[in-house]
Amino acid sequence: MEFFENFLAILLFTLWIMVVVAFFVVLFRVIGDLFRDRELGGFAKTIWFIVVILFPFLGVLIYLIARGKGMAKRDVAAMQAAHDAQVEYTKGLMGEAGAAGEIKAAKELLDSGAITQAEFDAIKAKALAK
Repeated sequence: MEFFENFLAILLFTLWIMVVVAFFVVLFRVIGDLFRDRELGGFAKTIWFIVVILFPFLGVLIYLIARGKGMAKRDVAAMQAAHDAQVEYTKGLMGEAGAAGEIKAAKELLDSGAITQAEFDAIKAKALAK
């Protein structure tokens, strides 16, 4: 019977640690959202911050009820902005794709004297054959 009591104590302690860690994750998310929100004025941010710091559980709960939808919308907007930035960055890396890009690159090499006319014609034929 002692084994089960010890096991239950360990299980409850683990659950308690998990709840505390989850609460701190939510607390830091709320504080981060508070400072990220551009629509909220400085005075309102200060009041929310004081409430969340002085009464953490109640403050976080009230913040999530009062401003949870806006928090989700700001998260989605931030993710969309990051996605758009990644797409723009990769477009710049790719250059022109396909046969037109290969022919253009080969023409630049031909104009610079790096390849001969015969090599350019071979590259062009290979690109158009794809």
